[in-house]
Amino acid sequence: MQTPELLMPAGDLEKLKFAFAYGADAVYAGVPMFSLRARENRFKTHGIKEAIDYTHSLGKKIYLTVNIFPHNSKLDPMINAIEQMAELKPDAFIMADPGVIYFARKIAPQIPIHLSTQANNINWASAMFWRDLGVTRIILSRELSLKEVRTIHEKVPDIELEFFVHGSICMAYSGRCLLSNYMSYRDANQGTCSHSCRWQYKVYKGYEENPGYEVAATEDEMTEDGVYDPVYRPLEGNFYLEEQQRPGEFLETDEDEFGTYIMNSRDLCAIEYLQELKDAGVVSFKVEGRSKSIYYAASVARTYRKAIDEMELGIKPTFDYVTELAKTANRGFIPGFLVANPKEKAQWYEKNVQLQTHEFSGVVREIMPDGLARLEVRNRIDVGQEVEVFFPDFRDDFTQRIGLMKNTDGEILDAAHGGAGDIFFKFERPVQPGVLVRRERV
Repeated sequence: MQTPELLMPAGDLEKLKFAFAYGADAVYAGVPMFSLRARENRFKTHGIKEAIDYTHSLGKKIYLTVNIFPHNSKLDPMINAIEQMAELKPDAFIMADPGVIYFARKIAPQIPIHLSTQANNINWASAMFWRDLGVTRIILSRELSLKEVRTIHEKVPDIELEFFVHGSICMAYSGRCLLSNYMSYRDANQGTCSHSCRWQYKVYKGYEENPGYEVAATEDEMTEDGVYDPVYRPLEGNFYLEEQQRPGEFLETDEDEFGTYIMNSRDLCAIEYLQELKDAGVVSFKVEGRSKSIYYAASVARTYRKAIDEMELGIKPTFDYVTELAKTANRGFIPGFLVANPKEKAQWYEKNVQLQTHEFSGVVREIMPDGLARLEVRNRIDVGQEVEVFFPDFRDDFTQRIGLMKNTDGEILDAAHGGAGDIFFKFERPVQPGVLVRRERV
């Protein structure tokens, strides 16, 4: 069985380059106007060409996402975009809408189609349907258990399976959500999600003729595939949400977690289940996060690269993968639905802030003739502070304290701030452009 592919997000060309430098086998990038990260997508057509050319120069792969659900007004420009993108020879298109797939198959039959997770493929019959329509790979819904993934592969072995292993989780079925549209008139299915599910809401209880309902499930209500099948019982009264920025507007709901971020999903981390996913038939491990930083891209890529390599060598993990991943922004990790429904553990009710044990300090941009390094500062750095310098290969990492720092005018600094210009200082060991620096949060 082949080594699974590590597929990383590429929100722009810089993130693409860091993803590859730190271990990715392939990346996915958004087609301008037509991907579900339209607001964060910095690629333009000429940038897509540069990205594809750069990727292929490394002998690696790039998949282009065209996964919105277009209204009639977007069909003609989308067809034109598909024609333009096809000429650039990406390794696949990622698509969800049947009409878009239909046009892509007619316009560029030579380019493989990967079915987006937005299509919500959760059973083997759907996999068979899409295979017969010419789809070569299915990006399965995050809501599946390992047993369900294995069954899909056993029933339809002649289609590739891709699975998200890391990143943010949508509170709706694989992103099929109307909440953003309702709250802020930004349609998630057109690529402009405002993440309304992560806003702060107050909860009020009221009484009307029609009662609400609450989930009252027990362990006995799990199906043999590990799917949650709840039973509902009536509540006394109804419950209403009031969003922090909309006082006086009450939205009826049957959620009963008072004063909390009731839709704020924790993050997916399946790094401890890679072997099980491979055994279930998954050929590509996908990471979410096109809108996240180069620090996230590099840190997550190298950790999953190390985990995959050690898995393939048949050796036990040489360090705690989850602890390493916790050095990047996260909302607390869960393994999704792989082994069971996470139920109340799926949400972090207390607040909507990013958890992480470390903070991105900066990136080395250049080594000067005098041996000093030019560092682009991303967050505050102080003289005397201990920082961790990390590379694509964990064995090269080291820590040191910040010594003499100078700004671009040669002035000696006690502290440097993100956005205030580059600084120069000397590392204790050799470094090269692209090496990242972080510090432990206090």
